[in-house]
Amino acid sequence: MEEPFERFATWLAEAEAREPNNPSAMSVATVDAQGRPSVRMLLLRGFDERGFVFYTNLDSRKGRELRERAYAALCFHWKSLDRQVRVEGRIEPVSSEEADAYFASRPKDSQIGAWASQQSQPLKTRFELESRVAKYGLLYGIGKVPRPPFWSGFRVVPDAIEFWEERPFRLHDRTLYKRSDDGWTTTRLFP
Repeated sequence: MEEPFERFATWLAEAEAREPNNPSAMSVATVDAQGRPSVRMLLLRGFDERGFVFYTNLDSRKGRELRERAYAALCFHWKSLDRQVRVEGRIEPVSSEEADAYFASRPKDSQIGAWASQQSQPLKTRFELESRVAKYGLLYGIGKVPRPPFWSGFRVVPDAIEFWEERPFRLHDRTLYKRSDDGWTTTRLFP
């Protein structure tokens, strides 16, 4: 059986060809200090055998929760393919070089937006946000926009990856890959 990252690459490529909107969208679940879960949608920005990467404001709710409790769960759902992939694992920060390179690849408006948004903080009026966008647009309108010190990425290093595919009569295919000392063990699960 193929390795989980090879299988994920195949499924993601099929989603990119057939999913009408944001095939790299995934839900990211974290927990707070009281163990209360929180989930939101983000975009996958890269993956390899080390794990699944996304970027965010480190001072946002998810950024704080990930730094305080270094575990997360991801779920990709491709409705047009009747498939989902669940990922669970520990969190590690990406390197500064990785964060710098990804930030530099973003459109300039998105770079300025990263500076302007105090993500997850209370916003009095839309004008407050627009004023911050204008401020950073003037500051960084010409030349390179540096990566904000409060903006970086995380890698989910998976302990488990489950592939689910819909089948007739709710007799779905489920395959669980669990990390072991020798690589990955594979278990088929009842639907």
